[in-house]
Amino acid sequence: MFSKQRLLVAGVTAFLMAGLAACGGGGGNGDAAGYKGGAGPGSGNVSTRSPADPDHVVGLRDSVRHVSRKTVRDTRPHLVKKCTPATRRVKHTRRTGTGTRKKTRTWYTTERYRSCRKVHQGTESYRRVVRKERWCVMLDDVNGDTTRDHVWYRVTSTTYHEALGTDRQARIEFVPTGLGC
Repeated sequence: MFSKQRLLVAGVTAFLMAGLAACGGGGGNGDAAGYKGGAGPGSGNVSTRSPADPDHVVGLRDSVRHVSRKTVRDTRPHLVKKCTPATRRVKHTRRTGTGTRKKTRTWYTTERYRSCRKVHQGTESYRRVVRKERWCVMLDDVNGDTTRDHVWYRVTSTTYHEALGTDRQARIEFVPTGLGC
């Protein structure tokens, strides 16, 4: 009975895969919408990534925002390397002879070395980052959906500066690094 169920599941799976393969024809370059990639002069496109990329975002530029990095002064323990002289006993052996006349001679020596470790000695001050630097772009008509307006995306500095150079309501494309600003 168990093998009949497995055979039935395999048959249904093969049938579905064949049906999906038959329905999945396209332009040959992996996009069903006829997207040609590339940005012509004056089109306002920031990136030439294909919309088949799931992280890819296309929309009309609404606004851009740069959030600067914020730091505060803080203290932490100061570690210093402290070394002390130390010794250890080292065992040496020497084997001589062959056959039944083998002899092993063992002797010990004292080796001197420095034992080092890090210890706390006071405190030191440093700048702690409270807020990282961010670059954001707001889009309207995200991925062609006219109901999705005023959506903020975090982007790289390069994408931010390219979007800053385009006109407002120009069509731009990019891969965001995160949502929100």
